[in-house]
Amino acid sequence: MAGKYFSRKTFEFLKRLEENNNRDWFNEHKQDYEDLVRTPALDLIEEFEKPLYKFAPQFNAIPNKVGGSLMRVYRDVRFSKDKTPYKINIGIQFRHQMGKDVHAPGYYCHLANDGCFIAAGIWRPDNPSLRKIRELIDEKPSVWKRARKMGGDFELSGNSLVRPPKGFDKEHKLLKDLKRKSFIGIQAVPKRQMQSNTLPEWLASEYRKTTPMMKFLSEALGVPF
Repeated sequence: MAGKYFSRKTFEFLKRLEENNNRDWFNEHKQDYEDLVRTPALDLIEEFEKPLYKFAPQFNAIPNKVGGSLMRVYRDVRFSKDKTPYKINIGIQFRHQMGKDVHAPGYYCHLANDGCFIAAGIWRPDNPSLRKIRELIDEKPSVWKRARKMGGDFELSGNSLVRPPKGFDKEHKLLKDLKRKSFIGIQAVPKRQMQSNTLPEWLASEYRKTTPMMKFLSEALGVPF
């Protein structure tokens, strides 16, 4: 039985797209993309609007075909050696209302045959934003230590500097965190969970566990949570 949102056939389509990643094949199977990827993704986003608002009212779930929470299937190949035109994953982002104007944390959901995950936080912020986060960690170390724990199976991820960031003590007790280039919690998710009929409710329950960190990052960046 197919899931209310994503199903086994969704992942089968992504596999076939990986094997036939060209415009002719995609155009021939565009209805499959609509039926198995875009429509269920937009349904999920629409159903997630109310649960998201209950715990993070400053963030958006926008079920638009273009410019909403569902990320484009088309790859940007301008600076890549890989010229295949289509992404072989589904990316859904729930951005902060101020996300278009300033760097802000957000929530993310990723489906792919080589691994599914959900995430919360901020990925590769610009240097001024990164500086603000580091300064708040230095100013409120105990608050940060509570916030970074999150809950469930979320773990902080991303690349880090080799040396201490400029202006911070190389003996700082939280040096490992100060060296981070991203502040994002990631949780691996089984495919079967992504095929659940209660996926919106499950996402809400998991994302809630990152609230202390999301509040901390929002404070550091001067945006409301």
